[in-house]
Amino acid sequence: MLKISDAMAAERVRGTRPRKRSRLCDKQSEPDYRELRIDKVGVRGLRFPIQIRDKAHTLQNTVATIGMYVDLPKEFKGTHMSRFLEVLHAHGRVVHVENIPDILAAMQRKLKAAKAHLEMEFPFFRVKPAPVSGKAGVMDYQARFDATACGSDLDFVLSVKVGVTTLCPCSKAISRRGAHNQRGTVTVQVRSRKAIWIEDLIGMVERSASSELYSLLKRQDEKAVTERAYAHPVFVEDLVRNVAVELNRRADVTWYRVEAENHESIHNHNAYACIEKG
Repeated sequence: MLKISDAMAAERVRGTRPRKRSRLCDKQSEPDYRELRIDKVGVRGLRFPIQIRDKAHTLQNTVATIGMYVDLPKEFKGTHMSRFLEVLHAHGRVVHVENIPDILAAMQRKLKAAKAHLEMEFPFFRVKPAPVSGKAGVMDYQARFDATACGSDLDFVLSVKVGVTTLCPCSKAISRRGAHNQRGTVTVQVRSRKAIWIEDLIGMVERSASSELYSLLKRQDEKAVTERAYAHPVFVEDLVRNVAVELNRRADVTWYRVEAENHESIHNHNAYACIEKG
């Protein structure tokens, strides 16, 4: 097989000029006649293995679903999708709040954008002992980062979704025996002046419910969880207010939204409440 240099030499001997490499067409950089800017364009639904630093300063392996976007000026037809992946791979697999601004700045530079957006949603795991037996089980929670850079300004929102048990105060008050209870889901979103650990938000939610959830319960644990829920009934309204009270104690929190949804056990609909500050 001839090498490239040999082929070029052979063409010179035959009296022909060597063929030049053809330049590939860059359609994305062509002008667009509609002259409409796009607020966000990029990639979404990208699954990528990452490592999250937790409060114990250990690295937790998980898989994130990622979205990466930039704004697109009206002069250009499209963005260069492959560059998003280049930026992501260049920053490795360890993700923590401190390196998100670096990722956004790299997106702005590489894609020549004024704004860059990064969203990451991933399961976050904790080893959690049962309340009486102490048997350890693994609990999973849903966490999410939403970050936006506009020039040098950065906006960052941390979200955590936590499952809890709620017991109805009204049902307890009017019933001779028992009270209906159900699993609820609480979603907390926060902006803060300094980083808040995912574990701290989880703790706020679990303390605010009738009872927290566990993955492994022996009989003595189940008894304790059931009795605790009965002793601490909460409406969905109580649940969001309890979490908000905890967030209000933190001067570093500048904005929050707390949403709770109870998957009712005696109705064919769910109960919902939301409280927002900022």
